[in-house]
Amino acid sequence: MGLADASGPRDTQALLSATQAMDLRRRDYHMERPLLNQEHLEELGRWGSAPRTHQWRTWLQCSRARAYALLLQHLPVLVWLPRYPVRDWLLGDLLSGLSVAIMQLPQGLAYALLAGLPPVFGLYSSFYPVFIYFLFGTSRHISVGTFAVMSVMVGSVTESLAPQALNDSMINETARDAARVQVASTLSVLVGLFQVGLGLIHFGFVVTYLSEPLVRGYTTAAAVQVFVSQLKYVFGLHLSSHSGPLSLIYTVLEVCWKLPQSKVGTVVTAAVAGVVLVVVKLLNDKLQQQLPMPIPGELLTLIGATGISYGMGLKHRFEVDVVGNIPAGLVPPVAPNTQLFSKLVGSAFTIAVVGFAIAISLGKIFALRHGYRVDSNQELVALGLSNLIGGIFQCFPVAGAISSLFILLIIVKLGELFHDLPKAVLAAIIIVNLKGMLRQLSDMRSLWKANRADLLIWLVTFTATILLNLDLGLVVAVIFSLLLVVVRTQMPHYSVLGQVPDTDIYRDVAEYSEAKEVRGVKVFRSSATVYFANAEFYSDALKQRCGVDVDFLISQKKKLLKKQEQLKLKQLQKEEKLRKQAASPKGASVSINVNTSLEDMRSNNVEDCKMMQVSSGDKMEDATANGQEDSKAPDGSTLKALGLPQPDFHSLILDLGALSFVDTVCLKSLKNIFHDFREIEVEVYMAACHSPVVSQLEAGHFFDASITKKHLFASVHDAVTFALQHPRPVPDSPVSVTRL
Repeated sequence: MGLADASGPRDTQALLSATQAMDLRRRDYHMERPLLNQEHLEELGRWGSAPRTHQWRTWLQCSRARAYALLLQHLPVLVWLPRYPVRDWLLGDLLSGLSVAIMQLPQGLAYALLAGLPPVFGLYSSFYPVFIYFLFGTSRHISVGTFAVMSVMVGSVTESLAPQALNDSMINETARDAARVQVASTLSVLVGLFQVGLGLIHFGFVVTYLSEPLVRGYTTAAAVQVFVSQLKYVFGLHLSSHSGPLSLIYTVLEVCWKLPQSKVGTVVTAAVAGVVLVVVKLLNDKLQQQLPMPIPGELLTLIGATGISYGMGLKHRFEVDVVGNIPAGLVPPVAPNTQLFSKLVGSAFTIAVVGFAIAISLGKIFALRHGYRVDSNQELVALGLSNLIGGIFQCFPVAGAISSLFILLIIVKLGELFHDLPKAVLAAIIIVNLKGMLRQLSDMRSLWKANRADLLIWLVTFTATILLNLDLGLVVAVIFSLLLVVVRTQMPHYSVLGQVPDTDIYRDVAEYSEAKEVRGVKVFRSSATVYFANAEFYSDALKQRCGVDVDFLISQKKKLLKKQEQLKLKQLQKEEKLRKQAASPKGASVSINVNTSLEDMRSNNVEDCKMMQVSSGDKMEDATANGQEDSKAPDGSTLKALGLPQPDFHSLILDLGALSFVDTVCLKSLKNIFHDFREIEVEVYMAACHSPVVSQLEAGHFFDASITKKHLFASVHDAVTFALQHPRPVPDSPVSVTRL
């Protein structure tokens, strides 16, 4: 114990000494290297363009290994099923499949109403697509079944092509339902074709254009659409069919107008079912730690409402609409009506994109949580095949995972038991389940604090979807989102950089109080890439931030130079006239000859002076192009000699680290910047360009005799150091720059 106590201070002292020595070494540590312009960097790093690979060659290769790999890629069940841990996962999967099937039974019946179809087709859509996705899908957790947003999108299409009433007269319900089923199944086939095609050409990235605020705003508006669509079932009203822009507003106005015609029995049924569902959900939330699985509130409500309706005769005594006949067994496949393709193509593409966006967003969340990967392109193929084959079996488009075996049992044996189920109960199930999506209205408050641009996307998406319906609303939302990206890149953050003391780091002088501009050097940076939409703004901001009216100086310089040339011309004419007069003999006849010769000489002098002026202008342009204005131009052409104010910096450095690509407008703008600033005797350098950008500059013939890679440096610090060492324009001869 005593030894430990005695050795403790010595160990501490040794440790402190080592720490202090390390601190001293850190303070003394420094790095020296030569300044690197682009030419030297390419020579040092042996830069060369990456060899081009032709992807189509690999696509055309054929071998046994490649065929097997393609089979596993497009049929993922062959990858995971042989390695399925039966003992560990089977019981849990059976229980989860049962619980999801219990949830899907009432929701499948209810969401069929959203799609404007008989309830049994919601069960079909919960069986066929699931089995197909089981074979081709890559996510282990997402479901393929009826979904509220998808159902209401399908409903808007079916009701527009097969309306509730025609010319203010009720049409035959059987014929109407048959027409709607045909529309929905054809729509499902077309959606499947779109999704499979997009997946095979690896177009899964299309979902990246649907940002999270856009998707959340869209689904919130869809929830409002769903809520309004169920009001007729809640109040027992018969409403006209509305489609297209402002259809939601017309529906709400009609509901308000016909509210006195509500059926009391239907309203009471919906209210009681809604209260029961809310109470069960609250109990599930409160007792989720104690319960092995949630209480199936929807299923219990479904069974209870069916029994009460049958026992009390709600349909005949209180005029409560019921589901009606639910045929037992499966339906045979039916070919789609190809004549409807032209009418459904726009809606099909919208539903295909939205369904994929919903599925892949959920799939990626679960895949990230459980440590596996979801292939977005294969997901497109899997969802497409689910909808394609499901459409042949008279299903409507789906997005979402349930156990198809339990649903098959319900379809074959148990579905007909729900003949007397009130539609108001299904409407109550739908409305209560909208709670999660309607809670997204609180996004407005969080986005207001976090990001106003995302809030604007959310609001525009929500408003457009409410007013213009689901298909047009999505188009407007995507277009607005892309336009907002363009606008935001048009107005990036421009900054003048200064050096942080004792470092080679340069930061915005407006944000870092200790960052100081380097004397004689301006460093300018944009936070966004320069392209056709903001190139003019970039040039204007550069001239403004430099504190020099470049255009005014150039115009004044040209005026003064032109004035100088005119004065020289007059002086030459005057001198020539005096010389001729002194040399000419007296006499009338001779005087005429003299006058004639003077006129000729004047014209010759004028032409000579004009030639001198053009030659002088050509020399100045050449001097500007080669960065040698001061050496080639006459002394009287400098700003100082002309009496014009000189910029307080001799070098301008463009930090192009944010440049991700280069277009022709950007090339022209950069060349104009070089020309304009050289006109006012400021040399321009570029810094921090990425290799792809340098390649694009070369491809665009940006580099020439006047702008070479000697003007392009690896870092801002290299460019500043070189500019301080060479306050005059870079000479044409291969001297200093290559010998850094």
